[in-house]
Amino acid sequence: MSTPRPGTRAHARALAGRLEEVYGPLPWRRRHPPVDELVTTVLSHSTTDANQLRAFGALRARFPTWAAVRAAPVDEVEDAVRVAGLAGQKAPRIQAILDTIAAEPRGADLEWLGDAPLGEAMDYLTALPGVGPKTAACVLCFSLNRPVLPADTHVHRIALRTHVVPPRSPAVRAQERLTRLIAPEAVYQTHMHLIRHGRETCHARGPSCATCPLRPLCPSGRPRP
Repeated sequence: MSTPRPGTRAHARALAGRLEEVYGPLPWRRRHPPVDELVTTVLSHSTTDANQLRAFGALRARFPTWAAVRAAPVDEVEDAVRVAGLAGQKAPRIQAILDTIAAEPRGADLEWLGDAPLGEAMDYLTALPGVGPKTAACVLCFSLNRPVLPADTHVHRIALRTHVVPPRSPAVRAQERLTRLIAPEAVYQTHMHLIRHGRETCHARGPSCATCPLRPLCPSGRPRP
């Protein structure tokens, strides 16, 4: 069987299928409710996973409700999330987001985004203060099982190396293209597999091309020694 041309739907789905063969099926499960996912993803910007989790835990421990976060002095919110870095930006941003969604007539819990047209849901989230396409995608994918594939640094890197997107394409282009090409029911699984593959094999420096199961589908793969 011939190798599908890079950048095509057949190629993207072959990558997803090979990842499933290697890492196994991975059914969707909710990580957080939508507002929690939104806040923790804002906290994740420019920090480590460990510090993101610590900051989110500290925020929830200090303030029992999101209404309490909204009402708190901003310096107290900053103190709670300081471990995530950029607290002076993240704390007022989180409060501004919470203020905006509190006035949403369809529900401040954002559960209604699960039934809204996907484009409308993305537009709503990206109109919130400081929320970009990746953050919006995380909320929709992880909280609501909507078929949007967030492109973190690992996903973006693999999309570039496998030529799913052209060289020097930004992460948002990788997100849009993978969302369009991967089967909707496989989006969450493929996202998680790409992250694992980026951490374990397709490293930013010194990728393990010789043992990479995607090498036959990857134009950037280095030949075996």
